[in-house]
Amino acid sequence: MITYPYHKDGRFFLMAGPCVVEDETSPLRIAETLTEITLRLGIPFIFKASYRKANRSRLDSFTGIGDEKALKVLGKIRQQFGVPVVTDIHAVEEAAMAAEFVDILQIPAFLCRQTDLLVAAAKTGKVVNIKKGQFLSGESMEFAVDKVRLSGNNQVILTERGTMFGYQDLVVDFRNIPIMQGFGCPVVLDVTHSLQQPNQPSGVTGGKPEMIGLMARAGVAVGVDGLFMETHPDPAHALSDGANMLPLDQVEELLEKLSTS
Repeated sequence: MITYPYHKDGRFFLMAGPCVVEDETSPLRIAETLTEITLRLGIPFIFKASYRKANRSRLDSFTGIGDEKALKVLGKIRQQFGVPVVTDIHAVEEAAMAAEFVDILQIPAFLCRQTDLLVAAAKTGKVVNIKKGQFLSGESMEFAVDKVRLSGNNQVILTERGTMFGYQDLVVDFRNIPIMQGFGCPVVLDVTHSLQQPNQPSGVTGGKPEMIGLMARAGVAVGVDGLFMETHPDPAHALSDGANMLPLDQVEELLEKLSTS
């Protein structure tokens, strides 16, 4: 299994997978496909899926299949495919629970200032991936990094996922990538969530998935350490964030282009 900081020989690493564990079998099929592609291309790979979605627009939105059941699916992927796994946590009590099954604990963007959550994640000894808040500058993320490091954990990744631009759009300030790399952390560009169009009247987040390739190429050109993307065999029928996902059958072509650029 590859180890932190995950990138090697100056190549980007990939965090990818479905938004959430939708059932007990499809995440394994997605993980198998992504593992095969990244092994062939020599791209270090980290499987991503949330075991539960806590931040949803509507009460009737899908949140998960149950914490224990979903975490066991992630643990199975980790064991079966020999790849690191990352998942979100949302509350202090989730840190130790999730840490039993995954390698990286991800702090959602809206929670990146939550001191108790950052400290709890740090104290598990796992790598902590902090998503930059949509409301923060790159410079401000130094304080989030400090909270983890001062809690005794130097394994920190930062992820850029866009900045709010009005009520229903996001923009990526690519200056944030070298700024955050200046804190001594690998920096990842989330090429799917950064294309979200949140706060739609329907209560379902929109997006611009046709620009995922453009965003990824721009990130690689700027020098990101890693790329983050959500993918699904059938985004139109995904149970969360389908409007922002890259169809699974398009991942290989995109990664091939990025690997040769």
